[in-house]
This record gives sequence, C-alpha cells and structure tokens, in this order.
Amino acid sequence: MGRLALFLLTACLSVTAMAADVIKGERQEKFGDVTVHYNTFNSTFLTPDIAKATELTRSKNQGVINISVLKDGKPQMAQVSGTIKDLTSQSVKLNFRQITEQNAIYYIAQYPVDQQETRTFEIQVQIGDKINTINFNQELFPGR
Repeated sequence: MGRLALFLLTACLSVTAMAADVIKGERQEKFGDVTVHYNTFNSTFLTPDIAKATELTRSKNQGVINISVLKDGKPQMAQVSGTIKDLTSQSVKLNFRQITEQNAIYYIAQYPVDQQETRTFEIQVQIGDKINTINFNQELFPGR
C-alpha cells in the first residue's frame, strides 16, 4: 500500500510544480487552516497493482477523482461527497471511499467517461460541523 500513497501523492503534488496557475492536474482550495487538494484523471493511468489494491476499475471509460484534506499540513479525516454533471445537467453521484495509510488519507471515487466533454464537479468536504464546497469544470477524455 505504500506505493499507492506514493502514487496518489505524486498525482496530487507533481503538477503543482509545473505552474502556479494549474489548468490540468492537481488543484487546491483553502478554507481557513484547511487545504483541500483535488485532481481527476483517467483510470488507465493507474497501474494494475494500484487499481487492484484500491478496488478501482481500470478502464478507458472510467475516471478517478482524488481528494486529500490537510489541516496545518497534516492529513485530516473528513466526510467527502459530490456529483458530476454533463452539459445537459445530467448528474451522477460520486461515491467516495476513504483510503488510509501510514501518513496519508485520501478519498477516491470513480465516474464514467463515455466521450470527450467538459463536466462540472461539485464536491462537499465536511470537517466537523463545517461544510466547504468546491466547484470546478474539467474537460474529460476517454483513455486509449
């Protein structure tokens, strides 16, 4: 499972180094002393071992969204939920699962990617009584 943490952490943080204003890859939102990192990618980027370990389906028509919550730089448990909408406002519920490792907590969910299109994500992150909402658009592509 250590490789999973390394992969997900790399997926979350590597793109940040490329540009301050991230267009693709990892993004983040700050809510006081809480920072929520999020990214989405096609599940074909997962190795078969990591897909198996996380119980994710590796398919060109499946996307993955990865959320991590940090408070004062340390992993924070949260309740994460959300939806993804297409251009016709058809909505799909995202079913997040928590993955906990030695020094990391991640929330992952899968969603269908049937064709190239821009989708709107709405993610709620609840810590204690406080609910923070993140909205973003992402152009998605089926894998190869």
